[in-house]
Amino acid sequence: MIGFFKRKKGDINSISIPNLGWEQKKNDDKIIQWTNPEGNIVLSINYFDSKPDLPSLKQINTVRHFYREQIVEHEGGLIEVNLSKCKDHKAIRTIFKIPLKTSGVIYLASLTIPFRYSSYVIKIQASETGVTGIRDSVVSNRLLNRGEITVGENGFIDWDYDPYHSTFNEGTLMNKSEEIKYDADFKNHPLSIARKLLSQIENGIVFKPEIEKLRKL
Repeated sequence: MIGFFKRKKGDINSISIPNLGWEQKKNDDKIIQWTNPEGNIVLSINYFDSKPDLPSLKQINTVRHFYREQIVEHEGGLIEVNLSKCKDHKAIRTIFKIPLKTSGVIYLASLTIPFRYSSYVIKIQASETGVTGIRDSVVSNRLLNRGEITVGENGFIDWDYDPYHSTFNEGTLMNKSEEIKYDADFKNHPLSIARKLLSQIENGIVFKPEIEKLRKL
């Protein structure tokens, strides 16, 4: 009699993240979601019970190209794509920006933790609300005064760029004000909050024992 190998996949409750005290909006077998009191940050744990649609994690440039192609379809751009570790598990740390229809942008930050037959994605959606562009304005004026950027016919020169591809110019590129060194000056900016949350989650994530039985990617 031939037995069938059961592929272990885990479930939505096999991981947990630090409790921020935010209001829970959803809780089912695919997603647990919270919103901050101000209503501009959405945090979620997402569980996918199928094989991850990801390129090989051995080459970071391949991973960056994979995400770049996807985000440009939405007129967005890369802020960060790096390989990371959550405890002893491989993870992909990403931050994207996508322009909003009115003004400002939404930052999409995530930690993807892939296994052979399932994956977990912790997502942070952080939107600019109210008066937008203050961080851009303050930093651009600072850099203009230092001569680090200049004004050209179509706007600032040396201001927008893809952090991993010097000649790429499609979508809504990262700009210099979005570099991590400015987060301390703009602690309440959605990008600063998203970055801080990602690091908090990386350090505080908890994997239940059943996770160790899953086959790694």
